[in-house]
Amino acid sequence: MLNPDPLLQQRIQQQWPTAQAAGHFFALPGLSGNSVRVKTEQGELLARRAPQQPLPFVDRQREYRILRQMRAAHLGPSPLDWHHPWLLQSWLPGEVLTPAQFNQQRDAVLALLHRLHQQPLTGYRLRLTPLLQHYWQLCQQRHWRWQHQLQRLIRQGEPRPLRLVPIHMDVHAGNVIATPDGLRLIDWEYAADGDVALELAALCAVDGEHPIDWIAGYAQRSQLDEARLKRHMWRWQPWLHLLMASWYQLRAEQSGDPHLQQLAQASWQDL
Repeated sequence: MLNPDPLLQQRIQQQWPTAQAAGHFFALPGLSGNSVRVKTEQGELLARRAPQQPLPFVDRQREYRILRQMRAAHLGPSPLDWHHPWLLQSWLPGEVLTPAQFNQQRDAVLALLHRLHQQPLTGYRLRLTPLLQHYWQLCQQRHWRWQHQLQRLIRQGEPRPLRLVPIHMDVHAGNVIATPDGLRLIDWEYAADGDVALELAALCAVDGEHPIDWIAGYAQRSQLDEARLKRHMWRWQPWLHLLMASWYQLRAEQSGDPHLQQLAQASWQDL
């Protein structure tokens, strides 16, 4: 249990006026950090703090607005309140999937993803070019090969979307909860409008074993040509790999975390 931020206590009491100050606050693990589980007599919620260090594209206000748009679709937590720096969400009861469970429940995960991709556009477009440039500007440790790769991608230009839809952009086992009402997605901080092929490429890059089965399953469910989907995913691969390496590099520098440093080093070697 941790000592709560007075601003967070204030938001809790405004959300639940009868709540006592003696609520319990628990920091949650995660590579980004900034998430707190709050238990009170009135119920439980999740509090997500705006990053205290620059983290490109992460915007709790956008996250709040997108969750509001998605509320009726029952894809994730319900947003309760946003007031800088805290975003309050409902607490989803259930268990986080393991990587093995994630792959065993491939059809259910794809059904959840397909439902997300059928929702109306959010109005927030994900553009990787300015995002990658922002990472380059923020990082202290740079390599000429990183700059070369970034410049090459910028000259090429981003691939045209196969299908522009709302995407979560961080779908992996740790962000899928098995609730009594079915699977739900958490950690919507990178959600925006983007290409289905980029979403699926990101999923397969992290936890999606047997990518052929994921691609075939998604293509069938979404009535897409499987070969065309593969081609578009392949076009996004260099963008995605550079984005992942840049994210690990920045977070490793900001946190000094040895695990993140190892992930950053491995990502640059993969490139």
